[in-house]
Amino acid sequence: MVTIDDVRALAVNLPLSYEALVGGRVKFRVGRIVYLSFSRDSAVMGFAFPKEERDWLIGGSPDKFMQPIASDLRYNWVLTRLAALDKREMEEIVIDAWRMVVPKRVASAYRAGV
Repeated sequence: MVTIDDVRALAVNLPLSYEALVGGRVKFRVGRIVYLSFSRDSAVMGFAFPKEERDWLIGGSPDKFMQPIASDLRYNWVLTRLAALDKREMEEIVIDAWRMVVPKRVASAYRAGV
């Protein structure tokens, strides 16, 4: 089972990434762009994900992934239950979400260094 602290340990070390507390909710940003957001109870994490692939992701694992609220459907966004993820899945989700919002050169440099 993954916790917000597991996600935090990874996200705070990604280039240009920083944590913000907005309305009592933990969010991770690059600049002004949010790429991770947690429910107030930290049980659900929203993350940047291509909206064109959202139905495919949710349909393949409806026990893990959920649609965002109706007003967020226009964004590249998906929700997941942290308790349903293992550490490897979480790492992939966080890094892929981060890659969506950083400049390509930053993502390439990170990939080359890993």
